[in-house]
Amino acid sequence: MSRRADRPLFERARYAAAGYVWLFALMIGAALFSQAASAHEVRPAYLSIQEEAPNEYSVLFKTPMRGNARLALTALFSGRIETVTPVVSRPNDDAMVQTWRMRTLEPLAGQNVLVDGLQNTMTDALVHMVFANGDSWTARLTPGSPSATIPASHSAWAVFSTYVRQGIEHIAFGLDHLLFVTALMLIVRDRLKLVKAITAFTLAHSITLSCATLGWITLPSKPVELMVALSIVMVAAEIVRMERGETSLAITSPWTVAFAFGLLHGFGFAGALVDLGLPRSNVPLALLAFNVGVELGQLAFVAALSAAAIAGRRVFVLPRRAIAATAYAIGIVATFWSFGRMEAMVL
Repeated sequence: MSRRADRPLFERARYAAAGYVWLFALMIGAALFSQAASAHEVRPAYLSIQEEAPNEYSVLFKTPMRGNARLALTALFSGRIETVTPVVSRPNDDAMVQTWRMRTLEPLAGQNVLVDGLQNTMTDALVHMVFANGDSWTARLTPGSPSATIPASHSAWAVFSTYVRQGIEHIAFGLDHLLFVTALMLIVRDRLKLVKAITAFTLAHSITLSCATLGWITLPSKPVELMVALSIVMVAAEIVRMERGETSLAITSPWTVAFAFGLLHGFGFAGALVDLGLPRSNVPLALLAFNVGVELGQLAFVAALSAAAIAGRRVFVLPRRAIAATAYAIGIVATFWSFGRMEAMVL
C-alpha cells in the first residue's frame, strides 16, 4: 500500500485544503486591489415605507455611498404621490439615509415601486412596507428586476426568505469570515475537533449578532473590523506554531479560540445587518432569517471546501511545509487588511 493511502483521510484532506487556500488568497488579492467603489456596491439599498395614517406614509431610504457620493438611486411610485415634508439626508458610515413623509392620492396597494438607477449598479434593494392594519410586505429588487407591485398584504414567509437570502449572500462576500473558517480547518487535526470548533464559532457569533442587532450591546464598526482581521492573523500564527511542534490552547482546544473570536465576528455580521435595515414589524423574524442564512452559507462553504479537498487528494499530495506556507499566506492577507482598516480608523 502506498504512503499516500496510509495517510488518514482527514489528514490528507487538510493538505489538499492548503492548495485551495492558495487559490483563495489569490482571489482575495485581486479583490483587494480592485476599485474600492465596487465593494460598496455589493451592499444593498433599503427602502422602508410605514403607513402612519390613512394614505400617509413615512419613508426611509438608505443607499450605499462611494466616498462622499451616494449611489444615484431614486424611489419612484407609479401612482400619484405628494411629498408633504422635505427630504432630510444624513450620512451614516458608508450609507446615506434619507427620510420624508408622503401622501398618496390613490391607494398604494396595487402600485409599482421602482428603485430607479438600480439597473446601473451591482447591488440589490430591499423594500419593506408596513400597512396601518399591521400587514407587511417585503420584496428584493435587483438590477435585472428593479420594480415590484405592492400587494394589499403579504406573508411572513416573504420576510423570512428574503433575509435568509441576504444572510447567505453576506457570508459569500465576507472573505474575512471565510478565511477565518478556512484557518480553523487547517489548525484542527480531526473531525470531532472540527465539529466542536465550527459549532463554537457558530454559537458565539449568533449570540453577539442577536445582541448587537437588537441594540443590547453596541461596538463601533471600524474597530470591530480591525479586530476581525487581527483574529485571522493570530490563528495563522497558531498554525505555524502547530507545524513547528509547539502547543497552545488554540492547538489543543481550538473550540475555545473559535468561540472567543466568534463573539467578535458576530459584531461584524451585526454591522452588516444594521446597514441592511430591519423591518420594524418583523425584527425577530428578520434577525432569525439572516442568522439562518449566515449559517447555511457557512456550512455550504465548509462542505464545499471539504469535498474539494477530499477529491483533490486523488490528484496531488502537498508536502508538509505547504501547511506552514499557507498559514503565512493567510497571515499576509489578514495583515494587509489590518493595516487598511487601521488607516480607515485614523482617517
